Amino acid sequence: MKAQKKRVAILISGGGSNMVTLAQDMLGDPMHPGAPVLVLSNIADAGGLAKARDLGIPTAVLDHKAYDTREDFDAALNDTLRHAAPDVICLAGFMRILTPVFVDAWEGRVLNIHPSLLPKYKGLNTHARAIEAGDNEAGCSVHKVTAGLDDGPLLGQASVPIRADDTPDSLAKRVLVQEHQLYPAVLRHFLTGEPGLLRL
Repeated sequence: MKAQKKRVAILISGGGSNMVTLAQDMLGDPMHPGAPVLVLSNIADAGGLAKARDLGIPTAVLDHKAYDTREDFDAALNDTLRHAAPDVICLAGFMRILTPVFVDAWEGRVLNIHPSLLPKYKGLNTHARAIEAGDNEAGCSVHKVTAGLDDGPLLGQASVPIRADDTPDSLAKRVLVQEHQLYPAVLRHFLTGEPGLLRL
């Protein structure tokens, strides 16, 4: 009997480049264990929404500014996601700090990609901080989402060397190339239940 594909929802706030790589990986391989069922954004004109529609993926918008508190927004987010019934939720540039209202409802089923070699440089401005610290390498990490910001068990990492002439922008571009390889690989790994930290 053919294995049932795991349902994947992807949350974005911007152009959705990581969403596209995740979706194309799932849609382009009939044997992939996952299928994209929803792309949701908290920004109505996020560029990734049109890209998702072009790929034939249902989309939704939930404007966080319409809610008085983070908890109210997260409760509405939960309601919207439950209609899509995802097995896994991938945060792909979703620029919201999530509360326990969301995190507890989907515990163990939410993945995030972050542009640093966690546990270094949680939060923003990761590339500038890595350069300023004199690090030899930077990179990206995929982790399970917990209540802590950019915290939770690591599932995969990819690194790039920091060059002497790097700026935050030049470093970000090279790290993004690695993000587009790492996130789809980790999602496959996660959906098939393979243990261990994936390193690219």
